[in-house]
Amino acid sequence: MDNLQNPEDCTVELGYLSDDDYDDDEDLPQQEFTCHCCYQVLVDPTTLNCGHNFCRHCLALWCQASRKNECPECRQIWRGFPKINVSFRDLVEMHFQTDVERRRQTIMADPAIVQALLAFQLLEHEVHYRAPPPVQWRPWLGTGSFFSGVLIALTTVTVVFLVYHWSSGDSKVELLVRKPMGLWTAEEVAMWMESLGPWASPYRDNFRKEQVNGRLLNVLSEQDLLKPPYSVENQLHRRAVLKEVQHVQELGFKRPQTLWEYKAVNRGKSLFLLIGMNDSPRFTILYIYLFDYYDSFLPFIHISCPSLTKSSEDDLAFRNLQETPDWKQWAEFLVKYSLLPYQLLADFAWDWLDVHYWTVSIVLWNALLMTLREACLLRNLWGRTNITSVLWMVSQHLLATVFTWLFQRLFWPLIPQFVCNCIFYWTLYFYPIINTFTLIQLIYPHIFRGP
Repeated sequence: MDNLQNPEDCTVELGYLSDDDYDDDEDLPQQEFTCHCCYQVLVDPTTLNCGHNFCRHCLALWCQASRKNECPECRQIWRGFPKINVSFRDLVEMHFQTDVERRRQTIMADPAIVQALLAFQLLEHEVHYRAPPPVQWRPWLGTGSFFSGVLIALTTVTVVFLVYHWSSGDSKVELLVRKPMGLWTAEEVAMWMESLGPWASPYRDNFRKEQVNGRLLNVLSEQDLLKPPYSVENQLHRRAVLKEVQHVQELGFKRPQTLWEYKAVNRGKSLFLLIGMNDSPRFTILYIYLFDYYDSFLPFIHISCPSLTKSSEDDLAFRNLQETPDWKQWAEFLVKYSLLPYQLLADFAWDWLDVHYWTVSIVLWNALLMTLREACLLRNLWGRTNITSVLWMVSQHLLATVFTWLFQRLFWPLIPQFVCNCIFYWTLYFYPIINTFTLIQLIYPHIFRGP
């Protein structure tokens, strides 16, 4: 019974029989109305796909004994679930009413037949309302050699991109998040000023001309910034610079403000968050709320759901990401977390658009794809599943999140840096490509389906 599919109506053309063709019931060809199991007049005739007719209870007894969904006569497997041929039944009862009533009384008096009919009815209900097989979260895994070739090509491109990235000098910027401020050179201080935002650009050249290194930056006061040669006349700008310096002094190094800097400081956690946010964003956000509240969750909620309260520092790049969120931020966060978790990721990535334009564009595209994919999955599950299937899918996501966390905790320190970077960039840039094919397959499954 495993290969039962959606039921199909089975009918038999009976137009060649009419009341005018025969003068009485005795002239009817009774063999046309005989069950080929019990060889008596059909009772509740049930027509199979092959065209053979059987009594309903005979078919139930056959299924109970053989455990097969095939015709008792020709052994052809039926599709769907056999239904009573209503028009044929009415015709039989009209011409053989006495025989049908007598047989029906005999059938209902037999407990074994009644039990078989009840089991047959339960089987029919199970077939009609059976939950669909679990929807694959990554159907591209089984699409054949096409995607294997694509993944190999993408992996090759990853290696090329890594070589380009390391040779472009971006690693120098990443050093600031791991290098104490007292060891910064004048060029590194200028790069730090540039990372503060566009408002700090007019002062960057002044700091470079004066060869301000990390030790000198550490002792500058607000009065020093106001006087030449620095000439930071805007009071808010002076306070913002000093506040960032204070943060660097407290942390011991530059606070990560870009994706690459965060990755340089948090190698394992960055990959865990990247994979977790792509596959199971709700569980991943719950994890950082429970176990990484100050370092990850508070910056995440302040950037993705910024406070609507205006302040004098709104125009500055610096924001206090350690404040307790207000109730409006929590309300916005909970709505998005429940309904549109990938919208939170898009809002968070949008904040880095000026720094990582193409990377953020890819992340935004991926967030859109994941939102549409989740909508397709919910549409497929709606009305055609039960609570067991939903709990099974939730447990799969939970196990995947736990496995990813354990992997980055236990094995990440043992993996070479080159392999780590390959996995990181492959996940960041090539997951959206894979998710594009996944979404196409969910919407148009025939595209990747074999003949």
